[in-house]
Amino acid sequence: MSYLNDEQHKIVSDAVGKAELTTSGEILTVLADRSDGYSDVVMVWAAALSFTAMSIFAVVPVPFLNLWDSLIGGWSHEWTTGELASMTIGLGLIAFAATWAILQWDPLRFALIPAPVKTARCHNQAVKHFKVGAEARTHGRTGILIYLSMSEHRAEIVADRPIAEKVEAEVWGEAMVDMLKEIKQGRIAEGMAAGVRDVGFVLSQHFPRGDEDENELPDRLIEV
Repeated sequence: MSYLNDEQHKIVSDAVGKAELTTSGEILTVLADRSDGYSDVVMVWAAALSFTAMSIFAVVPVPFLNLWDSLIGGWSHEWTTGELASMTIGLGLIAFAATWAILQWDPLRFALIPAPVKTARCHNQAVKHFKVGAEARTHGRTGILIYLSMSEHRAEIVADRPIAEKVEAEVWGEAMVDMLKEIKQGRIAEGMAAGVRDVGFVLSQHFPRGDEDENELPDRLIEV
């Protein structure tokens, strides 16, 4: 899924190119639709609701049995232990399948994912992208990644070790605020460009550009 057109991609790429004119730091930008499929979380919800349905049936079976009797013609009969066990298992399977199917709808699935889980998955994915695309890939190990995950509504900034040693993580807070302020208004490209400018300003203070510095990482925004 693509969120930005060519013109909007250019807004971010131009911001990266301009920011790197004043620093030896290399800024990599990644825009992701989501950081994870969360199939394990869906499985937990499905199993929990399946167990809940079976537990309710075990405690108050009469309404369920009356409903079943009405569906097969309204004749009641004595339920055997085997039939009750089959009904319990069947009810659990129906609840599991129904929950799994319903949670394929992204808005509901992401609404039911705990915030700490989304934050952790987003961070882990940002680190993976950083390791592949930026870590130790510059001469002075001055790569930094700005990662935005749309479905989780999360952003991460991950920096190479020399940057992290000089710049406290809290310093990137202003870049996050400026970036998310625009993104919340639907201006994704402008938000990422704002974050790039703030990151570039911080990097220029600690890692000013030298005469022999070269562009070692792509300026273009990567959508995944």
